[in-house]
Parts: sequence; structure tokens; C-alpha cells
Amino acid sequence: MADDLTALAGAVIVFDLDGTLVDTAPDLVGTLNVLLGEEGLAPLPMSEARPLIGHGARRLLQRGFLAANAPLEAERLGKLFDRFIAYYFAHIADESRPFPGAVEALTAMGEAGAKLAVCTNKPTNLSTTLLDALDMSRLFDAVVGPDAAPAAKPDPRHFEAAVRAAGGRLERSVMVGDAATDAGAARAAGAPLILVSFGYTETPAAELSPDILIDHFDELPQACVRLLGACDA
Repeated sequence: MADDLTALAGAVIVFDLDGTLVDTAPDLVGTLNVLLGEEGLAPLPMSEARPLIGHGARRLLQRGFLAANAPLEAERLGKLFDRFIAYYFAHIADESRPFPGAVEALTAMGEAGAKLAVCTNKPTNLSTTLLDALDMSRLFDAVVGPDAAPAAKPDPRHFEAAVRAAGGRLERSVMVGDAATDAGAARAAGAPLILVSFGYTETPAAELSPDILIDHFDELPQACVRLLGACDA
């Protein structure tokens, strides 16, 4: 983190949350499996359930029960969704942890003058509760869930709302994510895109054509410097 990061001053770095900043799969899949068990169904192994994350709790329930050969009707989905949220809220950070190097990279970029924002399809209250539990809220200038934006990712208005909430400008912003929703929002907004290789995505991140693909957060600050330098040029 000793590299020159002066180019980050005043820029907004916008992050997805689940699968990008925080490995939330243990608690999300854990909650899904609790509900499957209560319904008399076998739990899903992590390897099978992990790629189902990233499109919200309703989609996780739909896809999870479908994978368990018990597709959900709308009325049953609504009742299970309420149970999912209640259980998950109480266990939101039992095992969820920031990915290695995330806190250090965020700290370095913030100290260099970057504004940091979260742009997530996780509801804002759940996002702030998770970040509070992990002592990460202090690192961000804004946290914007779909309920705090005109539309959810991949709609570019979600990304744009996060940039504005952090007090920045679109022409000096970068999206950091892990999946197609992040790529879609960034591309539609005309923003540079960094994807992580370790997130939750059915389509490998490398196939989503990021400007830069990183394997560890140690690479992130300089990746942002490179993209912002290209924007300035």
C-alpha cells in the first residue's frame, strides 16, 4: 500500500457488497439451509448454493428450493422470504467476513482522498447492519441499497445514485464488483469496471469483460489509479 495513490483524491470508488467486499455466503447459505431443513428438505452443499447468491434473498430462495426439487409458488415464497429475513438478520455476521486485504485496501484509498460507496442489491438496512457488525461502516461515505435508488443494478441509476450519495462525479468514478449486475450497471453508466475473481457469479468474472480483473485486494488501489488515469487522459 506504499504506492503513490494521489490520483485517487476526489474520486469515488463504488463497491458491490456480497461476494466483493464481504464473503457472506456462509450466513446466506446457512439461512437457506435452515429453511430447507424446516421444510423437510436436505441442505444444499456450499459449492452448489454459492453461485445462487447475488440477486437478492427472494431469488436465492427461489433458486435454492428449485435446486432442492421443491419449486416455490408465489404465496409460499412470500412467507418463506419473511422467515429468511428474520433469521438472516439475527445471524448476519456469524461467519461472514471481509475478503482478505479488503479493509487494508479501503483504508489506504480513503486516506489517499478517495470517496468510498457501497452499491448493493442487498436492502440498505441489512447492508448497514452487516457493515456495522464487521466494523466497516466507518470506511464508507455512502451505502445505497436498491430501496435507496430509482432502480436496482444492473440499472445504471443505482450506480449513479451511489456516486451522488458519496458526493462525487460520474466522470471520476469506478465500479468494483463480482458479477453481471455490477458489470451491467457500470457499462450502462459509462464507468470503468474492476471485477474480483473470487465472488459469486454463474458467469466467470473474466468472461464479463472487466477493464481489470483482480485476484486479491492488494491489487485494487493501483488498479483504480490506472483506470482513473486513463479517464483523465
